[in-house]
Amino acid sequence: MQLYKRKDGEQQPCWSFGPFRVRLPFIHYRWETAEMLQALIMFVVSLAMIPLLEKYLGLPYDVALAYVVVCGIGFMLPALLGVPFVPGWITPGIPVVLLFLGNFEPGPEAIQALFALQFLVFVIFLVLGVTRLGSTLVKIIPNSMKGGIIIGAGIAALMGEISTGGRLANTPISLVLGSLICLYLMFSVSFKGLTERVPLARKIVNYGMVPGMLIAIFIGIAVGEYKMPDVKFGITAPAFAEMWNYLPFNVGFPGLDVFLLAVPTAVIAYIIAFGDIIVGQSLMQRADELRPDEVIENNIDRVHLVTALRNALHAFFAPYPGLAGPLWTAVAATMAERYKYGRKAMDSIYSGGGTFWITGFIALFALPLVSFFQPVLPIALSLTLILTGYICLMVGFEQLNNNTERGVAGTMGVVLAVYGAGWGLAAGAALYILVERTHLLKFTSTKDKTSGAPEVD
Repeated sequence: MQLYKRKDGEQQPCWSFGPFRVRLPFIHYRWETAEMLQALIMFVVSLAMIPLLEKYLGLPYDVALAYVVVCGIGFMLPALLGVPFVPGWITPGIPVVLLFLGNFEPGPEAIQALFALQFLVFVIFLVLGVTRLGSTLVKIIPNSMKGGIIIGAGIAALMGEISTGGRLANTPISLVLGSLICLYLMFSVSFKGLTERVPLARKIVNYGMVPGMLIAIFIGIAVGEYKMPDVKFGITAPAFAEMWNYLPFNVGFPGLDVFLLAVPTAVIAYIIAFGDIIVGQSLMQRADELRPDEVIENNIDRVHLVTALRNALHAFFAPYPGLAGPLWTAVAATMAERYKYGRKAMDSIYSGGGTFWITGFIALFALPLVSFFQPVLPIALSLTLILTGYICLMVGFEQLNNNTERGVAGTMGVVLAVYGAGWGLAAGAALYILVERTHLLKFTSTKDKTSGAPEVD
């Protein structure tokens, strides 16, 4: 239960604080059991960043774990400050970030480079949030280019897993079965019909990708694709004191040349994150239409400001290869699906997201959970990327209204996934101007009623 309760048809209670809307558990929203249980498993995805921190920044394991705790603090901020999205990394941008970090030696040099990149991402989000240009961008960018950004991010996420040498090739049995189970439980038309008839199926769908992930983990261990975990008891010990030795305050801040080198990657990261914002906006719009009892305030400028705060937190106290993104697509889609079942299933969209990441943060200190999942961290990241790719493709095509838009978006998406976000954006803009903007050539969209051919003015 919570102290303040929402009346039907209103926004969830909050405290106004400048541009933010502060909501606290048990005061402004209730604790959601389903999201708590889901987070006790799904928090493992945040741990999957540890191998990348060790490899590309040269961090010891305990310091990398401290970085993850800082990330966990950032994950709690959106629900706290009035953003309905379930936050995550800029996941499809991780391969681009790692390519950038590959130019620097692991250690102080790479930490400085990642600080420069994440600081620039912070500045981009801050400027667009303060000037309110973020919400303007969402409105003025054509449907075809919105769809192309989302589709391209989806293709990139899938390509990273299924390409030669990817995780699918290394762990095919567990990853293929886990992916199929997750997709069936979350998106299958037949299973959706089953949830309407069988109460057990309805309970299973409440936990999103957790059942598929657990099955994939146990299959992976059984067939030898992953090692048997060495479960330990107690509380984790992130090395917060030692972490200072791996922060920009100690290793030094980068020079102007490093900032200049980071600019293209920062722009690409924002373009991909912008696609996440569009996906989140679509998910919230659909959820809002199906739940008249709650008005979901999806303020895009607030999304930009909170994401800027999270990137600033990371840049100075835990430079992160995943950066700080506005949306964890797979979990946000799962939560939106459960939200649709009514107030008994989930009282508020904020109670779902708030409960999820508060639980996920607490779980980082539970040594039995952390030690159990440590050998299987790659599969958590892989399933997230595969589901992210599927959802991006689904939502991206949903943005499009006709074959012309689909052609522009599909081509743009492929170019973005293969050649990078910069080339993808250029291709999308060129195709939009040449193919869709018919008035540039004095064509109208009406057709001659007798011949069916387009008229020329």
